[in-house]
Amino acid sequence: MCFPATALGLSTAICLATLPSVALGSTGEQAAVTGLDTLVVTGTRTPRPVLDTPVRTEVVSREEMARTHARSLGDALENVPGIQLREIHGKPGESVSLQGLGGNQVLVLVDGLPVSASTGSTVDVTQLALTEVEHVEIVKGATSAQHGSAAMGGVINVITRDVQPGLSGMVQGDLGTYGDQNPSGRSVDAARRRGSARMDAGTDALRLRVAADRRETDGVDPDTSSWGQPADAVDRDQIDARAEWHPSPAGRFYLHGSRFQEDSESRYLRQLPGQQIRQRGVEDVRRDRVTAGGRWGWDNGAGIQINGMTERFRSDTLKHAGGTSFDDRRAKLDQDHVTLQADLPPVDNHFLQVGGDLRRETLSQTKDGISELEGTGGVSRGSDELYVQDDIFLGSTVELLLGLRFQDDSDFGSHTAGKANLRWHALRTADWHGTLRLGWGQGYRVPDLKERHYRFDHSQLGYVVLGNPDLEPEASDSYQLGWSMDWRQQAWFEVNLFHNRLRNLIQVDSGNATIRGDGVQEFRYANVDRAITQGVETVANVRVSPTLELNTGYTFTDTEDRESGRELTRQPRHQGRFGINWQTSDRIDVNLRARYQSSEQVDSEHDDSRSPGWTTVDVGMNLRATPRLHLFGGVDNVFDTQRDFGDPDDFRPVTGAFAYLGARYEFGGAH
Repeated sequence: MCFPATALGLSTAICLATLPSVALGSTGEQAAVTGLDTLVVTGTRTPRPVLDTPVRTEVVSREEMARTHARSLGDALENVPGIQLREIHGKPGESVSLQGLGGNQVLVLVDGLPVSASTGSTVDVTQLALTEVEHVEIVKGATSAQHGSAAMGGVINVITRDVQPGLSGMVQGDLGTYGDQNPSGRSVDAARRRGSARMDAGTDALRLRVAADRRETDGVDPDTSSWGQPADAVDRDQIDARAEWHPSPAGRFYLHGSRFQEDSESRYLRQLPGQQIRQRGVEDVRRDRVTAGGRWGWDNGAGIQINGMTERFRSDTLKHAGGTSFDDRRAKLDQDHVTLQADLPPVDNHFLQVGGDLRRETLSQTKDGISELEGTGGVSRGSDELYVQDDIFLGSTVELLLGLRFQDDSDFGSHTAGKANLRWHALRTADWHGTLRLGWGQGYRVPDLKERHYRFDHSQLGYVVLGNPDLEPEASDSYQLGWSMDWRQQAWFEVNLFHNRLRNLIQVDSGNATIRGDGVQEFRYANVDRAITQGVETVANVRVSPTLELNTGYTFTDTEDRESGRELTRQPRHQGRFGINWQTSDRIDVNLRARYQSSEQVDSEHDDSRSPGWTTVDVGMNLRATPRLHLFGGVDNVFDTQRDFGDPDDFRPVTGAFAYLGARYEFGGAH
């Protein structure tokens, strides 16, 4: 196979073995059946066409995000088969679950560098804007040997766009209404608004981008006559600036800075003996992030790259009631990360890669000026990690990828995790292409500082979650078996079996809550002795005609706590996705996205505590008014599927039907 120079970021191609040139693969919920050669990097840490990568990788393309009018990373992921977006209880956001593992076991990256846990111990994927995003890569199953701790359940890697020379960019805006659930009480009201802009400028060697995104929502209120409001009012701002230097085709360097700001307000009734008190909570979140790095390649196929990140995350919360303020809580989470990787020259069909990661993080939290972290002023941890990967090409159709990572954690000592992946192009004819993938990976995840020390105070909702400093690291063995088929790039089918054996899985111990004097329940994180998640994922895409494309996916997930014999909480057994793309004319296209999720266990101690299943349907339309002006609109959740807010075990969607209109104008060169 010959890797093109652009694929590996080198100045010349690298030929390892002779492989077919057709590159196909799953592209998330919307697979572009005629263009499945997207270069992906998450599974192997080197760019590879999505079908040729030995690690199963799903992609959400820029075209799919524009077609469905996605506003955040959460929107981009909601139509990917097998991904479950969970509402973060008590917060205006969502986390991601993959193959039966929750958000704290899924690693979220931006250009290969981690994002700090923004809410609780998980990343809120609704906070990440898409203004600069080229595509999103999803790898399911344990990848700790490749990406280190926190990648036990899988990796979501957001890939940003390259800065373009010349002058180009776009401006975009949209607004929408929740109808009679607008907090203003007016059915026709812009209860949710968004504006974004991006501009690229520069020469072939020096380039600069600035981008900005603002999203506002007034929340959702089914009963505007009451004080409480089930969906919070939230304003989110993100500003980015990126500079790139391309001294030659052999190398490139970059500096990227961003600031994210979130201001939210929640309203609720606090039940006290003999009375109800109106309370209001406000939270101010800020994330300042700077990344820098570069790569360089040589004619013999060798290459080196270094990337670094420093991130400062702040969360300040304050409660109000009866004209007074209380519970002034301030949290600070700082994270620094440096990664170095060397690609050695190919030798005898081997492509060897070695690298290392240095990670440091600190956490502090105060309430009314007094530390809440086990009587200390702050906690910190560090991790030094080394990894090696050997990509072996066995003839023209078989590839074996072997990896090993050594991790030395300041709090939990050393650990070694391995991985092995096999890709076999088993069928190649003029019409049919079939690929078999086998994968095994050891998962290993150190409990983060928030799980061990942080205090998640949701007392206004009747509970508090306390960190547990005695937590042990989680570990797993993940097995993947997949088969994909393509017919003339007009039809695509994929089936993947997975089996994850988990040890010391970290969950909130709902069976051992204590009741405070004010009636608030206190929970702690705890290790589950053993657990299993297993199932099957299927994806199918068919181009019926040049103007009509259908896609669908189904996921079955079976989970079990091996100690109690019960299923794990918040893990639906059945999920389905269905989509239609219909280009009705040269200027108009219509799309439909449907999502189904079966019921899920809510409380591990009570079998009858289940959240109902649900189905939602979104419809959207895009109109190319001119080559540069695009008008769009749609209705999300057409049939108004919504939870019963009086049932604490109901986790169906918070928001009902939402109608919106928008426009995007592009200028300059390629868009």
